[in-house]
Amino acid sequence: MSLFLLSFFLIYGGTHFYFFLKMRGALSPGMPASLVLTLFLLLMVFSPILVRLLENEGLETSARVVAYIGYIWMGFLFLFLSLSLVIDLYHGFMHAAAFLLQRDLSFLFLSRRVALFLPLVWGVGTALYGYFEALDIKSEKVSIMTPKIPLAVGKITIVQVSDVHLGLIVRKERLAKIIALIRASSPDILISTGDLVDGQINSMTGLAELLNEIKPRYGKFAVTGNHEIYAGLRQTLAFTGQSGFRVLRGESVVAGGMINIAGVDDPVIARIDHKPLTSEKILLEGLSRERFTLLLKHRPAIDRESMGLFDLQLSGHVHKGQIFPFNLLTHLFYPVKMGYSRYPSGSSLYVSRGTGTWGPPIRFLAPPEVTVIELRHGERE
Repeated sequence: MSLFLLSFFLIYGGTHFYFFLKMRGALSPGMPASLVLTLFLLLMVFSPILVRLLENEGLETSARVVAYIGYIWMGFLFLFLSLSLVIDLYHGFMHAAAFLLQRDLSFLFLSRRVALFLPLVWGVGTALYGYFEALDIKSEKVSIMTPKIPLAVGKITIVQVSDVHLGLIVRKERLAKIIALIRASSPDILISTGDLVDGQINSMTGLAELLNEIKPRYGKFAVTGNHEIYAGLRQTLAFTGQSGFRVLRGESVVAGGMINIAGVDDPVIARIDHKPLTSEKILLEGLSRERFTLLLKHRPAIDRESMGLFDLQLSGHVHKGQIFPFNLLTHLFYPVKMGYSRYPSGSSLYVSRGTGTWGPPIRFLAPPEVTVIELRHGERE
């Protein structure tokens, strides 16, 4: 078993054990109920593996059912855990205060049942709301003034999708909504900044054909994300190509004779290729600074050596945490704000909240987006 899987099951199994202890402490279930709860929790812990096994056997319907149940449960459990831990911290603070003050503060404590039911109601209610928030994809519009767009052209519209995660859960219905928003924006260029597909890529007949129907006049470009590698690099590159995208892997193109578009692989690909990634700085140094330079990079990490060599970096990956308060954790690894940020060097960054969902089909305080970026002729503000 890989270190990643071992860590995952230790952490995920630990959260289930915590949930079991909370249930047992508050409700004192008998042996039969405890056994049923234990079996259910064990099934949920291993549901991600069960999904893959069912899919590998060609049992797609069963795999989708288990995926929905297992991943919705995952979202609920995270929400339950977030409030339950806050209550535990509150009780810990009250215990410390009672000890230091030498006073009876028991009236400030929640009963075990209340301490259980508050997170349960919060988890169920928020997961239900978050399921519908994940379906409510909206356009996010950004306008950037730059003298590098010719006056005669006036405006170039770039549409970005990121982290769509096509697979067992994000399917044709969701993709149709995404495509409708893309069409409504009349893009000159369509960009995918990674994770177009999920770890489950089987039986995706017709999805590439739907994407391929979109034909912007200056082209469609994509870069790899970490999930392209997890799903199998060869088949995901084939799917992305069939969808009409040119995948930029440490290379650049000039779109419409006006815009440099450079793209780099996700760093995890080095574990597969066993060779160093293309130097971002060297790639950008070879491009004309007279043209607007767009850098496509899945992870929202700014390479300080590349500052000033690109005008706009488009990234995704973090989903704005997808389910609050998980964004507090993702911010530790990628301390950039969502949306548009400018830097003193003349470079700027746009980080998408993502268009689909990974794992739980739930979003909370992190609505999905299709980003519409208008590059307009004019002086940089």
